[in-house]
Amino acid sequence: MRDFTYKTHGTCSREILFSLDDENRIHNLSFIGGCNGNLKGIGKLCEGRDAKEIADLLEGNTCGLKSTSCPDQLAKAIKEALAN
Repeated sequence: MRDFTYKTHGTCSREILFSLDDENRIHNLSFIGGCNGNLKGIGKLCEGRDAKEIADLLEGNTCGLKSTSCPDQLAKAIKEALAN
């Protein structure tokens, strides 16, 4: 299991924490800051799922008038983790 921490940009959440297993499935996803209930829900929906699939699904999602969102930042975090 590999652990990752990602500092978010342009969102209410400040940080994203997650792990990837040997098959690049997401585990233990949590957000620091942001909309607590919604982000806990995202964590549950992502648990055990393929990281690339989740990144592709969430990439480009916006929040209000912002050019990004917590899910979009998660997609960026996952892509960065997969590139390493």
